[in-house]
Amino acid sequence: MTSSTAARRLTPKGQATRDRIAAAAAELMYENGVAGTSTEDILKAARVSSPSQLYHYFGDKKALVQAVIEYQTEHVLGFQRPLLGRLDSFEGLQAWRDAVVRAQHARDCRGGCPLGSLAAELSDTDPQARARLVAGYAQWQDAIREGLRAMRERGALDADADPDRLALALLTALQGGLLMTQAHRDTTALETVLDAMIERIRCHATGRA
Repeated sequence: MTSSTAARRLTPKGQATRDRIAAAAAELMYENGVAGTSTEDILKAARVSSPSQLYHYFGDKKALVQAVIEYQTEHVLGFQRPLLGRLDSFEGLQAWRDAVVRAQHARDCRGGCPLGSLAAELSDTDPQARARLVAGYAQWQDAIREGLRAMRERGALDADADPDRLALALLTALQGGLLMTQAHRDTTALETVLDAMIERIRCHATGRA
């Protein structure tokens, strides 16, 4: 039984407890890493009294990590979704870029990308986690691609524009920029790489609205 299937069968109270555990685990793993987060830490943060409750909802720590990846995917996309839905114009791309930069300033350039942090730690050691992370990134890339595809279909981008490759390049640039921002505690690299990618997309502009 998958964690998602189990979650659908929970009572409202059980679902609330499960969600609380996943949220607490996500925050701790973001701050301390998966390896640096103990079951005891999660129980305390989630206000759960017994390890048996955690295992009741998740089975084991690997299943909990899967739930954390789901949680962080929704957290990242939830924050960006209103802007991702408007990436069908250069104004929309600029607004998204500005929001991403502001978000880094708001947390003093600490932490990096929640998905990127998990990917760096888990991709070489946990195939199931890696597959779930790939799926999360795919959702993100799809949202970017749809906006670029709409621009091309509207005639704002020329026929040579490849929404798939441009979306992948933009997401990859974002991930690298977030890592550099975390290392330098400064958004210059993030701003530079996002500006460069938007300018690259502008090379395909036709001048039509």
